[in-house]
Amino acid sequence: MIGDIVGKIGRRAVFELLGQLKEELEVEATIANAENAAGGFGLTPKIARQLFSYGLDVLTTGNHVWSKKEIFEIIEDERILRPLNYPGGVPGHGSTFLQVGENLLGVINACGRVFIRELDCPFVCAKKEAEQMQEKTPLIVVDMHGEATSEKVALGWYLDGLVSAVVGTHTHIQTADEKILPQGTAYISDIGMTGPTDSVIGLKKEIAIKRFLTQLPERLDVATGPGQLEGVLLDLDPENGRAKSITRIHRS
Repeated sequence: MIGDIVGKIGRRAVFELLGQLKEELEVEATIANAENAAGGFGLTPKIARQLFSYGLDVLTTGNHVWSKKEIFEIIEDERILRPLNYPGGVPGHGSTFLQVGENLLGVINACGRVFIRELDCPFVCAKKEAEQMQEKTPLIVVDMHGEATSEKVALGWYLDGLVSAVVGTHTHIQTADEKILPQGTAYISDIGMTGPTDSVIGLKKEIAIKRFLTQLPERLDVATGPGQLEGVLLDLDPENGRAKSITRIHRS
């Protein structure tokens, strides 16, 4: 799974690095968080098609899912997920199944509530969805899009043994706490960012610094320059859904 793709530089990093990574690591399925892929905020049909053509299988999102109005044109595509803990009746899907060889992989997209927005409880929603998906496959990966590390850690423990992995997105800074929990669920607080290396979480550093110094509003533009690709490689047991390993990835 690839961490938040930010803007043109992030898309270029996927184009240049993903194929080589998939061959080198013998990757069978690739998920990426793409809620920042269009100019740093949101996703459009054109960019979604572009990312799928680069070899991505499922695109997850988060709190910026509605930032581009064009998203409504493609939100019913089962390969594109919005957080499942939006209220009932909201367009789109919060989970999906992906055929991987002879196996079925379930993917769940949840959004945290701490410091982000008021949604339905991600704990209750994710557990209910995972229990239903277990009827079809033990292989389930959860993208927990959240601001608070504590909320992500808690969800990892809450779903330990029920899903194969709980991986965090949203903060764009790769954490070094990858582990396999006692009941076999792989966990990491944040898988990182795929985007401009010389930036503040993908945005122009000069603007970010000015905002901190002055506390005045400034337009947030995506940085330029060299790019990076970050994420994790998950090795999952198709027999029982347990994670065999979780390995951080950073390429530039």
